[in-house]
Amino acid sequence: MHKYVIMGAQGCGKGTQAKRLHEAFDLVHISVGDIFRWNIQAHTKLAARVKRIVDSGLLVPDEVVEEIVRTRLAEHDWNFGFILDGFPRNRAQAEFFVESYDIDAVIHIAISDEAVLQRVLSRRLCSQCGLDYNLIHHRPNKPDVCDVCGGKLVTRKDDNEEAVRQRLADYRTKTEPVLELFRRKELVVQVDGEKSADGVHEDIRMRLGLPLV
Repeated sequence: MHKYVIMGAQGCGKGTQAKRLHEAFDLVHISVGDIFRWNIQAHTKLAARVKRIVDSGLLVPDEVVEEIVRTRLAEHDWNFGFILDGFPRNRAQAEFFVESYDIDAVIHIAISDEAVLQRVLSRRLCSQCGLDYNLIHHRPNKPDVCDVCGGKLVTRKDDNEEAVRQRLADYRTKTEPVLELFRRKELVVQVDGEKSADGVHEDIRMRLGLPLV
């Protein structure tokens, strides 16, 4: 069984790499961001509160995030293991996690602020089917039009430079120090997030001792 946490600034490719590990090794990809979005779409009791926080580019309070993570991991549907994406984001969350769960490694995808800005500000989302595009690596065939459904491509509300810089500042001051806690336990595996997605994936497998493609 493999149990991993994947960390890195927004735009570093955490979601992409988590999905690739999920597909290759049948790991359950637990994305805290996806859980939040599900709550919003399902209009749960958390929805209005979470939506206001997410739309403003801020982080959700620790106690809410911890309860969501605890509830999700309690489902025990991860027969071959899991890869946790989007948690922990600060020291309090990390201490809760370390006290509650055993993990095999923390995958840290390192990336510069400049690369984050370039990637995030290039993201587009289909307003109809929700398909993700990126004007750097995944351009639509016709500008501003979804290849699949013909819907209009839009920028997410919180994908503006001010919000991205605020999230980066939060990450550098609150989340990066968490890595020190994991490093003391010799759990951190760091890779260069500015490589291609294939290059990052190969490095992750190599560092974790997983079979290469």
